[in-house]
Formats: sequence, structure tokens, C-alpha cells
Amino acid sequence: MTKSRIAAIDVGNDSLKGIFGKLEAELNIPNVIAQDIEDRPVIGIEELDKQESIDGIHIRLHSPALRDNNSIYRVGNLAAKSGNSTELDPGSNKSEEDQTLVMLFAALALDAANEENSEVFKRKDNVIEATYTLGTGLPLREVKEGKDVGYRSQLLGSVHQVEFLVTPKYQGIKVNIKFDEVKVYPEGFAAFINLVMDNDLNVINKELIDKQILIQDIGGLSTDVAVIKNRKVDDDKAQGFNLGVSESLDAIREEIYARHEVELDSRMDVVDILTRKNDRNHIMVRGSRTNVHDIVDRILLDLAKKQYRHLRNTWARNSQTEICYFIGGGSIVLKDYLKTLNNSLDGYNIDFFEDEKESVWMMANAYYKLITDFAKKNQKEEPKAQPKAEEKATAKTK
Repeated sequence: MTKSRIAAIDVGNDSLKGIFGKLEAELNIPNVIAQDIEDRPVIGIEELDKQESIDGIHIRLHSPALRDNNSIYRVGNLAAKSGNSTELDPGSNKSEEDQTLVMLFAALALDAANEENSEVFKRKDNVIEATYTLGTGLPLREVKEGKDVGYRSQLLGSVHQVEFLVTPKYQGIKVNIKFDEVKVYPEGFAAFINLVMDNDLNVINKELIDKQILIQDIGGLSTDVAVIKNRKVDDDKAQGFNLGVSESLDAIREEIYARHEVELDSRMDVVDILTRKNDRNHIMVRGSRTNVHDIVDRILLDLAKKQYRHLRNTWARNSQTEICYFIGGGSIVLKDYLKTLNNSLDGYNIDFFEDEKESVWMMANAYYKLITDFAKKNQKEEPKAQPKAEEKATAKTK
């Protein structure tokens, strides 16, 4: 019988974050795809052998969940270098985009094809049968609209095949992906779990457990504001907005190109410029280090004001809130601007995560905790095998 492997995947707007097995492997892939041809050009087979698989993801996808089935894609870093690359558009629903599924299947296939997992999955003639227990999530707004049900159902009950084409190390391998269970969590609830519990779901921040708190998760396409009361998300008070950092990142990228004729490959390149430890808000223009602080400040301050307005409005409707945590990749980009606004205006009790990796990986970590706990409980609750009819008869005669 094929074993099932834990997968916790956050398909974020700028990148996918995935955790596999017993915290054995992490994957971080830029959320960029580009449709491609089967025989993409490479500079010699030797060069291909030297590449890391994650830098040359080139796949064909067969899945009934996809609108555009049987298509060929470049994914991640390879796609970012393509002239026809696409990133998720502001206003789109993560649960309804092929791009979300392309990223998800690509990450699972990379994990399944890894030689370190050869004993986990059945493999014959370069075909791998991979079964996963998946924990993932959707923005609060989409869950409140019931989109999680359709998203989950299109993953379950079908086989999704990823065929590696011109991909380093994995060329010619096909991975048939199945799910024995898919759990789709609201992102706000997942963030709360990550704040107060460790990997074994033991409470670690007791001072937060009974507080009324807000969690403002600033993503690429949307912002979720979860209201936590009595140790759970208040569904009636929780808010989701079509306001993320994507449009601002795109605006920064476009203005840098218009002013300096420097083309950045993806939103992740912009994020790197905004958050790097050294030379933050600087780019190289014809070999010269150039400051783009004025472009960045103007665009991000405008976005921070809109985010602060949401904080103010949500807090007004939940006046007994004690603290608001800003999380997500967007919070890292906007942290300094939000702190400045808060100090000069209302002075709410707000907090950020100084560990940037913790903030970016918060959702993936939360999904991992939740899906691992589900898998453990499911194993305990599996009924014991019933004795065969002849064994029952024998027992009665004794």
C-alpha cells in the first residue's frame, strides 16, 4: 500500500512555501509561471546537470482540476526569466486560478521526485505514485464565501500528473499525485494557531490564549483581519479585503523601469530590494548603485495609509481588542510605514514579528501543525481490523 506523506503548503502571492514530511524538507518557489514549449532550449546538457531542480522547473500538467489542462509551464525562477510570465492578478480568487494549482502540483512533484523520498512512494519505470495528506489555506474572504469547498473537492478524488520535461535531475519522471485528505484552513485561524501553539499543539503563549486580539494578515492579493475571541475566530467580525501589496510592488517595478530602464523579473525581486539587510532600496543602474527610496516611500506610504484605515475601522467595531499582530509578507514591507503612522496618529497596541522568516512562513507552519495533528488523530481513530467470519465462529465454540 502506498504511504501518505504530510504536506503543508501556503501558495502565497509572491512565493509558495511548503513543508513536507516530519519537518524534513522546505520549499520556497517564486509564484511565477509561464506557458512554454516542450523542448525549451538549454546551453548544453552539462549545464543542465549542474543546475538545481528548483531553478529549472519545466513541466507538463494533466489534471481535471485545471481549466487549461495538458499545458506546459515554466515555474518559479525559470518562469521569471521568460517574456510571457504571469503572476496572480489583484482582485483574483486564489481558489479559482489555475496558477495556484500549477504551483501546488509543481511543489508536490518536486518533493515526490526527490531521491531522499524514494522509500516513501512507489516508483516504477520513472513513474512515481505519490499520495499526500495536504494542509493548505485560503483567504478568509474566500472561505466565508464557501470557495474552500470547491477548491478541496477538485483536489480530492482525482489523479493529478506532473511530467518533468527539461528539468535538471528529474527529466523524464512522471509523478501521479493523489490526496487521501485535504484540509483547507482560513488563513486568520491558522495564524492564531501559530501564535499560541508549538508544533505539538501545546500552548506556548498563555498570555494570549484568552485575550481578544486582531491579526491583520497582509498578503499579495488580499488582507485578512481575524478577530480572535474566546480562543476562536469570530466569523461575523472577521473581515477580508481585496487589498494586498501586489499592485504596489508592480507600481514600483514599473516606475523603476520607466525612470531607470532597469527591468526586474518578478515581485520577489522588488521585495528583495525593499527588505534586504544591505543596500535596501537601492538598485544597480548601468553598474552604479542607485537609490530608489523616493519611489518606494511614496507608493508604500499610500498603501500603508489604506491598511491603517482598515485597522482603525476594525478596532472601532471591536473596542475591547487588546493587541493587533501584523503578519504576512506584506507586513514586512510595510512595517516601518505602519509604525510611523501609528506613532503619529492613534497609538494602537500593535506588534510585528522581528523574525522575518517567521512572519513569511507563519501560514505554512500553521498548516503543518494543523495537518500533522489531524493525521495523528486519524491514525488513532482508525478502527481495528474486524476478525474474519471463520475466526468469529471459532471463538464462539471455545
